[in-house]
Amino acid sequence: MNLLKTLAAISSMTMLSRVTGLLRESLFARAFGAGAYTDAFIVAFRIPNLLRRLFAEGAFSQAFVPILSEYKSQYGHDASKTLADHVATTLLWATMVVSVIGILAAPAFVYFIATGLKDKPGAFDAAVWMTRLMFPYIAFMSFVALAGGILNTWREFKIPAFTPVLLNLSFICASLFLARHLAHPIYAMAIAVFVGGLLQVGIQIPALMRIGMLPRLAFNPLTGLRDPGVRRVLKKMGPAVFAVSAAQISLMINTSIASRLTEGSISWLSYADRLMEFPTALLGVALGTILLPSLSKANSDGDTVEYSALLDWGLRLTFLLALPAAVGMATLALPLITTLFHYGKFSDQAATMSTQPLIAYSVGLIGIILVKTLAPAFYARQDIRTPVRIAIGVLIATQLMNMLFVPHIAVAGLALSIGLGACLNASFLYWGLRRRGIYTPLPGWGKFGLRLAVALCVMGAVAVFGSAQIDWIAMRAHPLLRVGALLMILSLCGLSYFAALLAMGFRFRDFKRISN
Repeated sequence: MNLLKTLAAISSMTMLSRVTGLLRESLFARAFGAGAYTDAFIVAFRIPNLLRRLFAEGAFSQAFVPILSEYKSQYGHDASKTLADHVATTLLWATMVVSVIGILAAPAFVYFIATGLKDKPGAFDAAVWMTRLMFPYIAFMSFVALAGGILNTWREFKIPAFTPVLLNLSFICASLFLARHLAHPIYAMAIAVFVGGLLQVGIQIPALMRIGMLPRLAFNPLTGLRDPGVRRVLKKMGPAVFAVSAAQISLMINTSIASRLTEGSISWLSYADRLMEFPTALLGVALGTILLPSLSKANSDGDTVEYSALLDWGLRLTFLLALPAAVGMATLALPLITTLFHYGKFSDQAATMSTQPLIAYSVGLIGIILVKTLAPAFYARQDIRTPVRIAIGVLIATQLMNMLFVPHIAVAGLALSIGLGACLNASFLYWGLRRRGIYTPLPGWGKFGLRLAVALCVMGAVAVFGSAQIDWIAMRAHPLLRVGALLMILSLCGLSYFAALLAMGFRFRDFKRISN
């Protein structure tokens, strides 16, 4: 399998997801702006979304995929199918119980996550109602995560990468057609989450049937728990909750802090977060998706040279693509925010304030993406303990940084803490891999780094000069011109960056990699 070609295919699917995601956020900003009820939806969605990332996509995938890969490699299709059946049964019953608890305890969850909303009774009640409606999303996405793990192990990457598009389309339709018919228009977004979850489940079923891996569910919840393979997954999954999700837990704590800052702070942080997730998904998530099954196979085969070489390839691609994304976010923060969101109820102040956390995120973007590249190196070896220890320390460090930054730079301090915390996380993961001899860098990193530094300086100069030529706030009445100007500057930045690399001897063929 050509890993670079596969990465390009997954990234193209992810690009479609992120483009529709940005369209959804743009329509959301136009319709609802940044206020108390917008904050209420973001809080309500963040609660089940956090649990989804903790238990479904994040910790579950990292624990399940290496074990499923081991079953597939060593025991064959039938044993793998039985494991998938039992894991699906356990996951279904667990998420159903969590959903019922979440629906009943929604007021307590909202109060704990966003204490500041209690001073805004209408917003607090809206957040509770929407939380209750969206809690079953956890069950939907748990199945999607299970399906994604199975399909990725079978090297079927496109459906899992495309799946988030369906949620975005649900959001878009709700904001365009449903919101206007409701007494509380923001409730349309909560309905969209529920419908989007159902759609994402539906698209997995034909793909699983094609490879003969559609799980068969049992009514007895103990059926799955009796399986030793399921107990192994659960044992690995528990600690992985902390290892995978340090940034998500920090983000949730940040939401609580932001709820006590100026009204709209949660929304400003959320809009910046959406833009930060664009390069994170295109590169970090896509690389992690490819690397985990490939590393798991290399580990099962005992091929340490291939294992280290895969990591080296992933790290070089990360620096090659994540660093220019970070420079672009920092230098073009206002053009990006205004072009995408500065319409309708999204005010000039909201546009200006949203740029601050976006610039802060750019400082730590390389760390955020590196974690997604380095963490699979531990999970593929079924080593959960090391990332757990690192994640707990990083979580504490992030909150200490909040105490330092927030009093001085408010909501931007929250984003800066997450980014710097991710850089700490990546540094310790890297150090752990080197110390244990799991990863040995291949020759040429010094020359590679020098070329990147020069190309980034060229690109940054182009971005700063181009951005300064336009009054982005004043162009609100001319959205097409603003879009055209941003696309032109982005194109010039990309051309200048890669032209500088090519002039210094960089060649794309150096990044081709074949994996069995």
